[in-house]
Amino acid sequence: MIPKARLDAITDGIFAFAMTLLVLDLRLPEGFNPSSTPELVNALRDLQSQYLAYIISFYVLGLRWLAQVSERGVPEMVSGTYGRWVLVYLFFITSIPFSTMVVGRYEPLPAATWIYSANMILSGLCSLRLAYLAEEERDRAVHQGRPELATLIFSAALSVVLSFVVPGYAMLAYLLNIWPYVARYRRRKAATSA
Repeated sequence: MIPKARLDAITDGIFAFAMTLLVLDLRLPEGFNPSSTPELVNALRDLQSQYLAYIISFYVLGLRWLAQVSERGVPEMVSGTYGRWVLVYLFFITSIPFSTMVVGRYEPLPAATWIYSANMILSGLCSLRLAYLAEEERDRAVHQGRPELATLIFSAALSVVLSFVVPGYAMLAYLLNIWPYVARYRRRKAATSA
């Protein structure tokens, strides 16, 4: 058995580090010395695909961290199997800055989208496995985050499909990740007005 608090601590640290590393790829070319505002604006505009990848990755990591936090609490101890799956999951989380850098720099190339999407799908599947293991260990259902995970996996798969048809727009499939939150907001609003 492994103390769950120790897994929570490493999870928080890795998420914080991975989310911080994402921004390191947002940089202007070496030796860039703009002499005018339009030149600086154009250089910043050239970073738009990298910035979009950064925003999407930061958002997805934030959502994944929130899902992990919502599953915390009892029990204080977890099995070795659960602990190993947390490490596999965190491996994919730590890979997100790299896949973000690849898609940010080379996004019109379908292979860049595939690398990023594979990272998202595999981290999502690991998260689902952790949810099922948590259910087994707690002997009760843990359904938090499943619509978000399903949407993440679907949007990643859709991004791969779009990369064959419209490679420059494939990453926009990740905007679907807003949908579960919009749907939840609408349900709450309808419940309070009823």
